[in-house]
Amino acid sequence: MKKFFALLLSLALMATLLVGCGGGDKETAKTDDATKTETKQEEKKEEEAPAASESKTVKVGIAIYKFDDNFMTLYREELERYFKEDLSNDEVTYEVTVVDGKNDQAEQTNQIQTFIADKYDVIIANLVQSSAASTVVNMCKDADIPVIFINREPTAEDLDLWDKVAYVGADARQSGTMQGEIIYDLPDHGDLNGDGKVSYVMVIGDPENVDAQYRTEFSIKALKDKGVEVEELVAQRGDWDQAKGQEIVAAALTQYGDQIEVVFCNNDAMALGARQAIEAAGRVVGENIYLVGVDALEEVVAYVESGHITGTVLNDHVGQAQTAADVAIKAVNGETLEKNYTVDYVKVTK
Repeated sequence: MKKFFALLLSLALMATLLVGCGGGDKETAKTDDATKTETKQEEKKEEEAPAASESKTVKVGIAIYKFDDNFMTLYREELERYFKEDLSNDEVTYEVTVVDGKNDQAEQTNQIQTFIADKYDVIIANLVQSSAASTVVNMCKDADIPVIFINREPTAEDLDLWDKVAYVGADARQSGTMQGEIIYDLPDHGDLNGDGKVSYVMVIGDPENVDAQYRTEFSIKALKDKGVEVEELVAQRGDWDQAKGQEIVAAALTQYGDQIEVVFCNNDAMALGARQAIEAAGRVVGENIYLVGVDALEEVVAYVESGHITGTVLNDHVGQAQTAADVAIKAVNGETLEKNYTVDYVKVTK
């Protein structure tokens, strides 16, 4: 009997051990399966998740000859807007720094040297003096930083100094020619007093600047080429400045009075000053004197529409700014550059 009970006890113990071992194996198997499932899900998520893209930053240094120039204010504002709003994207961001040369070439040269020292990727330069182009090109060449000149054209020799330099602008000869054509297209061809010649005052931006040289020369050439006799009464430097334009024309009107039939201004800022002087002298544009400028500033266009200025020539700041930015990007990307990128002028009359 005792043997019988001992046998039953042994059988019970064996059954308990078997059940315990079997349950442990199942729990371990479940845990292993869950771990494998989680690992597979994590791997799948990693495969499905898009790889994080790295945005490239391009540093653009823009040197403007002076901030208080009407036209260059519009130009630089469009340059900044175009780089930041139209060209920047998820792949590339353009970090733009614009500096004021304050019409001082030494100051501007230092600013460009700072761009170079800070390792900018490209420099866009509106020079104080076009004659400084060779110095700027050589500095940028030594640092292997492309330079794009705008608005004030360097000489062909300066542009040929390096293959990573270009000029974006408009052909100033065209703007001068259009000024002359605006006067020629008037019923009297500019000869208000009928003495057989056009007596004029020329307000020059900067005699060293090629745009001023061409506008001065070709505005008069356009009349001569049409067979019109001309007489220069005053030709004076106005430094593209409205106050100086007013001063020059006021003095000319005091000296020559009714002899003056046409006032040519190399830009609209000086034309605005000339208009003030004409009005103060009791002269009336369109009746006893004519006045033309260049740039098609909004204020001047309004005066053209009202007849207070005879005409102007659109200097397309939007087209030039966007072209300059596009050429700068070509240079950064190592693409071959042309030496000149030209945007056409357009005549603006009533």
